[in-house]
Amino acid sequence: MVKIRLKKTGAKNWVSFRIVVCDIRKQRDGMMLEELGYYDPRRSDEKLDVERLEYWTGVGAIMSETVKDIYDRAKNGKSKKYGEPDPYTKKKCFKKESKEG
Repeated sequence: MVKIRLKKTGAKNWVSFRIVVCDIRKQRDGMMLEELGYYDPRRSDEKLDVERLEYWTGVGAIMSETVKDIYDRAKNGKSKKYGEPDPYTKKKCFKKESKEG
């Protein structure tokens, strides 16, 4: 069985991922069949070859949850680009307002 998942790359405390097609019996960072793109969560940067991913899913490959999210963003044209912050990771200000009366 073939799975589309993330392969961990990068240095300690600076992790990035490659989106790869591999056999489910192989290790996470082991041999892969094809590389489809990359995902860098620290820089909010991602790139995915949608045509090849659709080919592999048509053949019977299964996507992981994270790859599904990246695929949905890429298909809708809302892929993350280098330097743009994630809208869902911004911290909200929870300071209590002082009541003056």
